[in-house]
Formats: sequence, structure tokens, C-alpha cells
Amino acid sequence: MSTPVIILGVTGSIAAYKAADIASKLVKAGAEVHVVMTGHATDFVTPLTLQTLSRNSVVTSSHDAQTNWKPGHIELADRANLLLIAPATANVIAELAHGLAAHPLAEIALATLAPVLIAPAMNGKMWKHAATRANVATLKSRGVEFIGPDEGQLACGYEGLGRLADVDAIVERALAIARA
Repeated sequence: MSTPVIILGVTGSIAAYKAADIASKLVKAGAEVHVVMTGHATDFVTPLTLQTLSRNSVVTSSHDAQTNWKPGHIELADRANLLLIAPATANVIAELAHGLAAHPLAEIALATLAPVLIAPAMNGKMWKHAATRANVATLKSRGVEFIGPDEGQLACGYEGLGRLADVDAIVERALAIARA
């Protein structure tokens, strides 16, 4: 069985620190992990942390993955067995639903033919908002799979739906999809 290539997209949620655990567990399970971070994600966890755990350079701009004439984000999109976005903010979910591509993660999402797994993490009111629900429905209609969010204590102090799904559950589902 070949090594699955997983692109781990990390967005600007307080749950971004859990991406380090996700990357580490995916690598330990034998996956080749390439991390792509939005600018806001770097406010919560450093690219160096994820580079060390993934054992690959981290992409934070469209120029980071440029190693030859072929645009790096297209090369990653082509190689991926899975695009996993964990955590995914309401903003990034909206960008993906509307086909916007203002950063490398969204560019890869538009360019890949690989399955996409999204693990949302946000305030419960944001998750339940009609716009977010419509964006999720749009992505699901295109074959995007969601895992979570879970219920529990949220970073904003509320209790409710919006927590990032359990890391082990995310890793297990990601590996199952990437190896299929």
C-alpha cells in the first residue's frame, strides 16, 4: 500500500493548536503530511511547530511551495489523497462554498480532485447561523464530508455545539478516506 498524502489545512481558530496533535498522529500512522496555514492560523500556532511535526515545509503563502516552474499549490493539490481542514472556521467554510481563492488553502481546495474532510470549530451561534448552514449544505452537495463539530465548553465561554471533533476521530476518519 502506498503512503497516503494528506494536506492538512489549518485555519484561524483557537483550536488550531490541536492541528499539531493531528499532524503528529497522521505522520505516526504512516501518512505524508503537508500543512497549509491561513494567515490567521499563524496567530495561534507557529508554522515551525507544524513543520517539525509533519516533517515537511509549511505553506503560508502562494510562494512557499514554489520549488520549480509548477505552482506549488497545484502540485500539492495534484498529489493529495485527502484535503483535511482541521480546524475550519466559518470564514473558510464560506470561502470554499463560494469558490473564493485568496490564500493557498482555498487555492488547493479549488484545484484538488481529492476528497475533502472538514472539521469545523467555531462559536455555536456561528455554527447554527443560516449562512453557515447554507454553506455547509453547499459543500456537502459537492461531496465534501464533515466531522463534527462536537458539544462542550467553547473558547468563548459558552457551552454548546462548536468544539473541534475529537482529534483521534479526525485522524481515524482522515486515514480511512486517504487510504480508500
